[in-house]
Amino acid sequence: MDPKAVKSDLVLILDFGSQYTHLITRRIRSLSIFSLCISGTSPLSSITSLNPKVVILSGGPHSVHSDDSPSFADGFVKWALSNGVFVLGICYGLQLLVQRLGGEVRVGERQEYGRMEIEVEKSCGLFGGKRVGDRQVVWMSHGDEAARLPNGFQVVARSQQGAVAAVEDQENRFYGLQYHPEVTHSPEGMETLRNFLFDVCGMNADWKMEDVMDEEIKVINNTVGPDDHVICALSGGVDSTVAAMLVHRAIGDRLHCVFVDNGLLRYKERERVMETFERDLHLPVTCVDATNQFLRTGRTHSHTIKSHHNVGGLPKDMKLKLIEPLKLLFKDEVRQLGGILRVPELFLKRHPFPGPGLAVRILGDVTEGNALDILRQVDEIFIQSIKDAGIYDSIWQAFAVFLPVKSVGVQGDQRTHSHVVALRAVTSQDGMTADWYYFEHEFLDDVARKICNNVRGVNRVVQDITSKPPSTIEWE
Repeated sequence: MDPKAVKSDLVLILDFGSQYTHLITRRIRSLSIFSLCISGTSPLSSITSLNPKVVILSGGPHSVHSDDSPSFADGFVKWALSNGVFVLGICYGLQLLVQRLGGEVRVGERQEYGRMEIEVEKSCGLFGGKRVGDRQVVWMSHGDEAARLPNGFQVVARSQQGAVAAVEDQENRFYGLQYHPEVTHSPEGMETLRNFLFDVCGMNADWKMEDVMDEEIKVINNTVGPDDHVICALSGGVDSTVAAMLVHRAIGDRLHCVFVDNGLLRYKERERVMETFERDLHLPVTCVDATNQFLRTGRTHSHTIKSHHNVGGLPKDMKLKLIEPLKLLFKDEVRQLGGILRVPELFLKRHPFPGPGLAVRILGDVTEGNALDILRQVDEIFIQSIKDAGIYDSIWQAFAVFLPVKSVGVQGDQRTHSHVVALRAVTSQDGMTADWYYFEHEFLDDVARKICNNVRGVNRVVQDITSKPPSTIEWE
């Protein structure tokens, strides 16, 4: 997807290092507004070439007082003023805007982290129909604070400790929030973003996934010559399948898909996935069984079998052109596109599965003993129990983890020294933040009994009840 070819108005996010930056992008897209994130230190030409109507300066871990603190390009303010661009600073972005426009930022007498109540001091577009004195809970994360505002700015909200929480300069279209409206810990944050984008900036909700599909098909046809062919590596997951369906719609049978069984798939994964490819999707897929090759290499070089599951790993000297039709889409947007391409709903609702497969769910040597077989059985029991309970679609991702420890147990009137497995289930909108899923005690009791009674070599089951952050969803 070429951002310059998108017909909708653009909200451009300048990323200064906040862990929530891409969440801002996603929240804005959920309002049917196209948004894009680039580095906060990008040259001015990179910003102006995208012709955004709104620019958001993200938060970040830096202090504007540090010598190496990042900033937007010289000339940015002049360009925004002369082109009628709206600018919103969030957290560090607010402080950066205040400092660069001639105000003063200082270290706060009391730092503000976590949930904090703010109070409206002035009616404004940011807070819609809120009146002076109205309060709301927000998520703060800052040590510095705006001490003196630039000319033209007004304080529109303060925290319960008296710190500046929101500012505006209506005439010059500059706005700022000292908190994070994009996180769920700010319950009214989405309403604030909606007020800003629609009421203050006059944005139109006209970005549709159908337009994304049509644009991507044009890009594919312009990239792939009339006699060229395309190879697509299918993992069996939603992302690669939707990408294959999109390319197949563009160039037909000049697409050649390959599905590789690397020996790290879930229980009966190959059979189930190939059936879907052939029966429901009618994709031209060749299945390659490379189990022995992968696991044999793993036994020889066990430290190289795993890599972070977000790394592409393509060779630098690859002679082929690369097509990435879903590069700018989030996972839930990919599923939406898959629905338009008529990928079966049951397939689109499958939980995400990491690229290296079960390798990232076995802590320790993947090829040692029968860890893979144990994990497959445990995972199958866990997932099937979730489906039988009718809660599969309420969970973003669920899986089992094989731990590198053994525990003492009693099975069949005998003491055992067997493996420990962990169960992990989370809820999320896009995988960027997640909360652990609250199972009924009866469900957990039933699953644990099934696992210990049916999987030889397991005598203890534990549950991971950590959210993201501070942990990640996967264990490795």
